[in-house]
Amino acid sequence: MLSWSRILGWLKPATIQSHLIHMVLALVVIQIAVSWHVISELAEEMLHEQIGETALQTAKTIAQIPRIREALLAGDPQGEIQALAEAIRSKTGASFVVIGDTQERRYSHPVPERIGQTFVGGDTGPALKEGKSYVSEAVGTLGRSLRGMTPILDEDGSIIGFVSVGYLSENVHQSISAHLDKPLMYIIGMSVVGILSAVVIAGRLKRLTLGLEPSEITNLYLERVAVLQTIREGVVAIDHQGDIRVTNQAARRYIGLSQQERLSGRPVDSVIPEAGLLHTLYTGQAEFDQERTVGGQELIFNIVPVFQDQKVRGVVASFRRKDELDRLAAELSKVQEYSELLRVQTHEYSNKLHTIAGLIQIEAYREALDLVVTESSGYEDFIRFLGEAVPHPVIAAIILGKYNRAKELRVNFSIDRESTLADVPKSISQEKIVTIVGNLLDNAFEAALQRPPGLRSVDMSFTDLGNDIVFEIEDSGPGVAVDEQDHIFERGVTSKGQGRRGVGLYLVRQRLEELGGQIMVSRSGLGGALFTVVIPKE
Repeated sequence: MLSWSRILGWLKPATIQSHLIHMVLALVVIQIAVSWHVISELAEEMLHEQIGETALQTAKTIAQIPRIREALLAGDPQGEIQALAEAIRSKTGASFVVIGDTQERRYSHPVPERIGQTFVGGDTGPALKEGKSYVSEAVGTLGRSLRGMTPILDEDGSIIGFVSVGYLSENVHQSISAHLDKPLMYIIGMSVVGILSAVVIAGRLKRLTLGLEPSEITNLYLERVAVLQTIREGVVAIDHQGDIRVTNQAARRYIGLSQQERLSGRPVDSVIPEAGLLHTLYTGQAEFDQERTVGGQELIFNIVPVFQDQKVRGVVASFRRKDELDRLAAELSKVQEYSELLRVQTHEYSNKLHTIAGLIQIEAYREALDLVVTESSGYEDFIRFLGEAVPHPVIAAIILGKYNRAKELRVNFSIDRESTLADVPKSISQEKIVTIVGNLLDNAFEAALQRPPGLRSVDMSFTDLGNDIVFEIEDSGPGVAVDEQDHIFERGVTSKGQGRRGVGLYLVRQRLEELGGQIMVSRSGLGGALFTVVIPKE
């Protein structure tokens, strides 16, 4: 048996051709339904009115026949009324011609056995009582019919009977259906033409879209937008006429344009004439790592032509500020310096291992053991202290990492052994504490490194007693001038020279604001800066 899911799978369009055919079919079905309803209603109304008028005019004509009037007054002893009525009915095509007296007794009927019986339908009142002629629809012995009713008057104008000429509703509907055959064939023909046109258009459209289906085109567009907006480099694409087709937010920012300004369709030379994109458009030659000055900014451009059928159909350029690349180079240089520092430390520990190995070889076991104990006892003691004072792995890990970093930098890093950080509520994010402590220690190390070897010190203490968590970090560096203490937490403010971002203390202040805490700067007993951080537990 076919499941509904399989049937819906067949009905769901998968290609652009089926999409168009489904859309045309839906439109055609709607048009057929609306057109058929309007045409059938109009035709039914017109034919209904026309047949009713025909019945009424026939009834009026019959009512004026003298022989019928005379026979009705005489009681129709010879049955003339039935003969005349049936003759007229056969010639006019009416379903029935009934003639009756004022007592509604029939003198004619298509079924002779019903002559003499009372007229059925209950719609003779206006004709017999008021002398009106009219069209009505009622149910008689032959079924529902459309009737023309008129009174029969004698020479004095008195009502002596009535004439009812009727057409069965069933025959009326058949007549209406016969008149709708041609419009229906016209509508079906136009539907076939529409479907064939949709197939031809779909084939043409598929060639223009390189064989891609609607879902694939949509996905490509959404992916392109997402990729362009996430790229940190500025991207500009132009067509074969030199007009801009695509730009991303980074490009607008580098060029100095607002994000709302419309660029699509504008000539590239009116926006960034210094970039030289038209040169690549005309020559078809790519350019890489070219320095260009645009709007007073030095940018590094990579420009590549777009080919189709061996013709240049456009150009795509990506660019970035030169100072950002310089900062990346500086960061890479620092990584290399850090790597060199690790290499030196590895070399130092290698020498100590060689020393221990030499002492063992000359059987100076006592001296070798003393050297091992001296090297390991301090580190083991620090690990033991951290495990007891800071039972939070994330916070303990950042402190341990900075302890190792201080040893690599040859900075004397000490922590007050009375410190404790056991009571950190779950409502306080440990990751935010890591950001605060890590950045403050990094700044302290940087400040201490400005002092001569032997004078490079950083002290740290922390406590969770009371309603607040308090950190104190001080260094032996040059300190912070009083007039600078209000600005060092602003983004971009730094005293570390070119290539630094100046975001460390800015991040510290942000995280403290999120935690409802505060930070204070003062003079350290070591000669440098003392940073005091207070974080409320609630």
